Amino acid sequence: MTSPGPTVSVIVPNYNHADSLPLTLPALLAQTYAATEIVFVDDHSTDDSVRVARSLGVPVLSTPRNSGPSVARNIGAARARGEILLFVDSDVELPPDTVDRVVRLLRDDPAAGAICGTLDDTPLVRDSLVQECRCLQAHYWRISSLGDVSFLFSALCAMPARVFAELGPFHEGLRQTEEVEYGERLSARYPIRLTDAIHGRHRDDHLLWPLLRKVFHRCRLRMPLYARRRRAAQGFETAARMWGSVTAFLATLALPLPLLVGPVGLVPPLALAVAFVASDAGMYRFVLRRRGPGLLLAFLGVQWLLNLAIATGAAVGAVQWLTSRSFRGLYDGGPQPRRVPA
Repeated sequence: MTSPGPTVSVIVPNYNHADSLPLTLPALLAQTYAATEIVFVDDHSTDDSVRVARSLGVPVLSTPRNSGPSVARNIGAARARGEILLFVDSDVELPPDTVDRVVRLLRDDPAAGAICGTLDDTPLVRDSLVQECRCLQAHYWRISSLGDVSFLFSALCAMPARVFAELGPFHEGLRQTEEVEYGERLSARYPIRLTDAIHGRHRDDHLLWPLLRKVFHRCRLRMPLYARRRRAAQGFETAARMWGSVTAFLATLALPLPLLVGPVGLVPPLALAVAFVASDAGMYRFVLRRRGPGLLLAFLGVQWLLNLAIATGAAVGAVQWLTSRSFRGLYDGGPQPRRVPA
């Protein structure tokens, strides 16, 4: 007689995603792997999320106040009974065999501390052109980084419950960069595998200004961690992509040159624009093949603005790091892994 597989707890943090839940929660309820519980944690939403989740037959845990995804995930993990914890953002829709694939991946790779999945190149709901561009970028950056990474892709990731207990909870003092800090903590002890064997459709940001603001703050808040480790994360944060942000920033600053020095002033911004495209040429070829030249033009424009936000966030974060002791200590005092006997 075949022994039953490990139990799995699917932990779903949620904040104001009522419009996505009718798609994402039924996908979790329809999973083919039976030994599953759904631990849905609502982070004090102001929309109809709680009512929608309950109407779909999903029990709801609630935070007493809006506290960020770290708190919601930690509450879910503390309540979970499974031997495997599968973290899934509430705006990610999974294929029906995802839990089964997670179980098999962790069974076949017992050394792994976590398995992270990719996001599809088409959004869960096609709300805007900005969202189309953002999903294409998120998809390509992940599939171009498959293998071992040091960044926890918390929108879709699984780990043995024993590993989570050993590493400790998510840092509840962080709202925008908790997955970066957790990835650093985890990858110091165990490999983190990024694989396209598990994937999902994501409802990403569909408005340009909120997206740029989020990217700016995430990059700004990462600077104390980057200054401490003196390197970027292993994975999609490549040196070439960092230079892409720098060239976009410098090219924008150089745009007034033709007005100041005449036609020769076109050379610096054009050269920098070429360098910007070359920094991630594979991604632009990918978009051209998938969506054609029309979408590529829009994609280039959105990427230019995103890279300006990244570069500006890094610059502001560097100034804060130099001038603010509390900012330099942003990642201090977080959870520490348990000591493992030698």
